[in-house]
Amino acid sequence: MADHRLTDHPILGPAPAPRLVTFYHDGRPVQGFEGEPIAAALAAIGIRALRTTARRGEPRGLFCAIGRCTDCAMTVDGVPNVRTCATPVRAGLRVETQSGLGEWRR
Repeated sequence: MADHRLTDHPILGPAPAPRLVTFYHDGRPVQGFEGEPIAAALAAIGIRALRTTARRGEPRGLFCAIGRCTDCAMTVDGVPNVRTCATPVRAGLRVETQSGLGEWRR
């Protein structure tokens, strides 16, 4: 998959080299930069649908990107309704596309 991250800003200059880590999206290993928001890491590799709505099953993705809405909610390490725009990537993290309101995993 293509990487769409901005690495050389026209004003701020080149971004520092972050640490690349492996985490899991729907059971599949993917890579992202440690500390970047989960939603940004997924968007950078082309994954836009993060959950589906409870009533109609319609896909939702990143909307406000500041943790105020719930469009980016996913199940993270078994915990539903985690706002992935404000939750950082770390090695071994397990994120799942959330269906509706999500379910707690044991």
